[in-house]
Amino acid sequence: MIARVSLLTLALVMPVSAATLRSPDRRMEIEVGLRDFDGRKGCPVYRVRWGGREIIADSRLGMELEDGLLGEGLEKVREVTSKHDSTWEPVCGERSGIRDRYNGLVIEFEGRGGAVREFSIEVRAYDEGVAWRYVLPKASEGKGVAIRAEQTEFRFGSDHEAWAVYSAQGKYAKVKLSEIKKGCERPLVVRLSEDCYAALGEAALVDHARMKFASLAGAQHALVSSLDGPVEGKVPLATPWRFVMAAKTPGALLENNFLILNLNEPCAIGDTSWIRPGKVIREATLTTAGGKACVDFAVKRNLQYIEFDAGWYGNEYDDASDARAVNLDPKRSKGPLDLTEVIAHAKSKGIGVILYVNRRALEKQLDEILPLYQRWGVAGVKYGFVNVGSQKWTAWLHEAIRKAAAHRLMVDVHDEYRTTGYERTYPNLMTVEGIGGDETTPEPEQTLTLQFARFIAGPADNTVCYFDGRVNKMSSHAYQLAKPVCLYSPWQFLFWYDRPAAAGDDPELEFWDRMPTTWDETRVLDGRIGEFSAIARRSGGAWFVGCMNGPEARELSLKLDFLESGKRYTASIYSDDPSMDTRTHVRVERRPVDATTVLKPGLAARGGQAIHIAPEKR
Repeated sequence: MIARVSLLTLALVMPVSAATLRSPDRRMEIEVGLRDFDGRKGCPVYRVRWGGREIIADSRLGMELEDGLLGEGLEKVREVTSKHDSTWEPVCGERSGIRDRYNGLVIEFEGRGGAVREFSIEVRAYDEGVAWRYVLPKASEGKGVAIRAEQTEFRFGSDHEAWAVYSAQGKYAKVKLSEIKKGCERPLVVRLSEDCYAALGEAALVDHARMKFASLAGAQHALVSSLDGPVEGKVPLATPWRFVMAAKTPGALLENNFLILNLNEPCAIGDTSWIRPGKVIREATLTTAGGKACVDFAVKRNLQYIEFDAGWYGNEYDDASDARAVNLDPKRSKGPLDLTEVIAHAKSKGIGVILYVNRRALEKQLDEILPLYQRWGVAGVKYGFVNVGSQKWTAWLHEAIRKAAAHRLMVDVHDEYRTTGYERTYPNLMTVEGIGGDETTPEPEQTLTLQFARFIAGPADNTVCYFDGRVNKMSSHAYQLAKPVCLYSPWQFLFWYDRPAAAGDDPELEFWDRMPTTWDETRVLDGRIGEFSAIARRSGGAWFVGCMNGPEARELSLKLDFLESGKRYTASIYSDDPSMDTRTHVRVERRPVDATTVLKPGLAARGGQAIHIAPEKR
């Protein structure tokens, strides 16, 4: 449930003048005003500073409507300022409480000549970043509005480095801003200097066309918003938010990713008691015996769910397949599968069942299968290979999430979808699989880039595995243990390629047994994009620390000053040790620690370390 406290909202109509909005701590600053710019008269132009440094140089704002350009020949009508300060509690999150504090500004404009159009730009300045959106309160003759393109620019003072990718499961590359092509994904992290990083992105995309980035023609090291198709709607219409974050390190950007949640509407679900995070094992044999074995394994290893993957209702790529009944794809399984029996067995053990359904069946049968799955006792649905990007499919997907909530079903979205914070409004949206996770056997450099770039957007499922042979190709087993701490997801699909029969009683698995998937507090202790990371997350009185390393061996220095002062703890440390005579070569050791302790993990190239820190028992 959402809990709002300490709410303060003020409004003041200011004289019409150049508008500068600063964050509550006054470090973030956005200036918005009208000026002649780039050969156009009366354009809305903005720029962003952080700590006195220029992040975004003068850049134009605007949209191209079906009946004309909304971004030149404008007059400013008035400005309204506001202040807001509240706190709220996410149902599932990286922290148990979130402060939503910003200074706000609404600037109302009027366009003259040709079609008369009134519109506003709503701006917020948080300590973590600035955000703005376009609001169309009126349309001539009461008609709807058609947006053909958006012209939000992001101009930089130099040709900085950025980490670009062009599909959700694509490979990131470090490039110059001038090298970025059309279709660059968001969030986009930009390195302005050794102690200044920025992230550009989109929040609260619900029924609009998705925004990506493209190079801005005729300008150096500059980007412009690029919509995946036109947008049509009735006024009043508010676009999704565009944001610019800034921080000293990429880790600080990641810590501040709650900004995106704050730009979304509060929780719309009254009773959220049925929304349950947890750890998952994938059931790939699609048999009754396999399902029961996964349930029993889940009980043994403190998992909360099993998931029946593609093939349980037929060929997922065949439009004739019917997701209302079990009808096995013979290429995936010979069966037999009594799904009702498995669900009943799972329920008796306190384990939930998740079903995968491809978008072909979802698009035809969604309104039939959701109430049906609720009657079956299913806990959630994994929406497979959904269409994304256009306004039509964006609206369809978020409606499908809302419909699932009406039937008390949790959702995991597969493939190209990137969340923009909708999990705040509908927290039954547990995670998305749209990253190059372990199913793609990623190199650590990719995973360590995803962590500091993609995970700013919110949760993603890395499809972790442990005993599968690809672990040795990617990294190490201690690195794998650390991964679900470093990569946040309320549903953690562990043992993605592992079967219960192959998973033994390796002592280090106690780390995952104890590990939750949602957190009360998150701190990025150290890290560099594509190179290494160290993250500490608290659950109750215990801390879990994950360290992942890239291609170069290194020693970290981790201060444990986040522990409660004067209290004694025991650290269980899981590290790579080739001398260990076990199949995973993971050493387990215990040592006393307190808030004055400094741990110095030695990480081999592509190695890692996992640490569980619990208060000493008395």
